[in-house]
Amino acid sequence: QVRLVESGGGLVQAGGSLRISCGASGRTFSGYVMGWFRQNPGKEREFVAGINGNGDDIEYAVAVKGRFTISRDNKKNTMYLQMNGLKPEDTAVYWCAADDSVVVHTSPLDYELWGQGIQVNVSS
Repeated sequence: QVRLVESGGGLVQAGGSLRISCGASGRTFSGYVMGWFRQNPGKEREFVAGINGNGDDIEYAVAVKGRFTISRDNKKNTMYLQMNGLKPEDTAVYWCAADDSVVVHTSPLDYELWGQGIQVNVSS
């Protein structure tokens, strides 16, 4: 069946950079909006960034604006999140999500497909 697979997580020092990826298997996601969410223990899953099918609609959470960059390569059915100037508060499990829609969603309830999540740790 169709699934999303995240990769590129790990440990990085505060102020450093990391790029995580989300690849689709079993189908193309060129017509899907995609997004990144993250979650820390004891907190709700929160929106990080989203991008529509052709990349002309991009949204970021206030906490990451100016530091993170979301992009996608539809030929590779892959979405990326470049994270620069990382802070300890960015530590979380990061989730890839997709939805058959034309506009970016900021609520996790509006995404139908999810990856398994990857851990990103930022040391202080």
